[in-house]
Parts: sequence; C-alpha cells; structure tokens
Amino acid sequence: MDLFSTKIAHASLDSFLVKVSDNIINPLIIFMFALAMVFFLYGVLEFFLNQDNEEAKTNGKSHMIWGVIGLTIMLGVWTILGMIINTFNLKDIDVKDGNIKVDLQ
Repeated sequence: MDLFSTKIAHASLDSFLVKVSDNIINPLIIFMFALAMVFFLYGVLEFFLNQDNEEAKTNGKSHMIWGVIGLTIMLGVWTILGMIINTFNLKDIDVKDGNIKVDLQ
C-alpha cells in the first residue's frame, strides 16, 4: 500500500473533474445558453412589435446584439471545455477497487 501513489491521486482528480463537469459546469452552461437565447428572442419580439417607436426598436436591437454575444460566449465556453476534456482524456476513466482503467481508444 503506497499512500503517495500518483496514479490513484491522478485518477481521483480526473474523476472529480469529470463529475464537476457533468453535474455543475454543463448544466450551468446550458442554463446560460438558454438565458441568452431567451434574451435574444425577447429582443426580436420587441423589435418587431414596436415598429412605430424608434426608441423601442433600438432597445430591441440592443437586446438582440447582447443575446448573440451571450450565445457566442457560451458556445466558446462549451467548445473550450470540450477541448480540455478531450485533451486530457477525462471521459473514459474508471476507478474501481483501487484499479485504474483508462480507455485510450
């Protein structure tokens, strides 16, 4: 029994990162993506329903622009997170009974 084994510590960290990603980060990104989409659609609705009022149209354009910016940021975060997970091969780690099984395919 080696208490300072880096393999087990590495596997524990990897499995912890996968769980944090699956249970916290991914739902948060999906929620923020949905929020940005709702903001964008609200801007579209505001723009089309207020064709006579120039100030409301400008406000709708602003909401659409910020919605697109938010969607772009969320898509970028999702892409960067996916690249990190794939780069460090964090998806296919299985730790059972102290045995580490990493599927490198």
